[in-house]
Amino acid sequence: MENILSLIKTKEGIKSIFLDLTAVSFIYFVPAISHMFSIPFYLLEPMRIMLILALAHSGKLNSFLIAFSLPLFSFLVSNHPSIEKSILLTSELAMNVWLFYEFSKKFNGFFSALLAISIGKVFYYGLKYTFILLGLLEPGLITTPVYLQIITMFILSGYVYLIGAVKLKRGGK
Repeated sequence: MENILSLIKTKEGIKSIFLDLTAVSFIYFVPAISHMFSIPFYLLEPMRIMLILALAHSGKLNSFLIAFSLPLFSFLVSNHPSIEKSILLTSELAMNVWLFYEFSKKFNGFFSALLAISIGKVFYYGLKYTFILLGLLEPGLITTPVYLQIITMFILSGYVYLIGAVKLKRGGK
């Protein structure tokens, strides 16, 4: 309890808590919003959007928390995605965090995010293909159009770059 209270007292802690609550709320309401507007917002990869926000605005630990908790939360609340796809998503998102921080040692935010997402997608589809072969998932390897995935990947990578540039301009804050 003391750790939680001390977290609330820091600017980074408040930012992380706000981001986490926003992410969980967003994931909770995506199915309802998609249904209300008859637009499949899930095709825009809302969990990845929330993860990128965590990478850009909070720390490594909080980003891993988002990666592990959002697919589980979504499964528990809406039974979607299936447990198998939740495992796939969790693995991919956690890999994105790890790769992003590894690549950030050598590259700017744009390339770090772009490489992390690209490699994560290759991993995801390789694992998904294995799940299909094992009969754990129905056939249908690529369900989100590739062009949407590429556009989303570049937009999110650009966002990480811009946020990094703003932080540098402000003196690293």
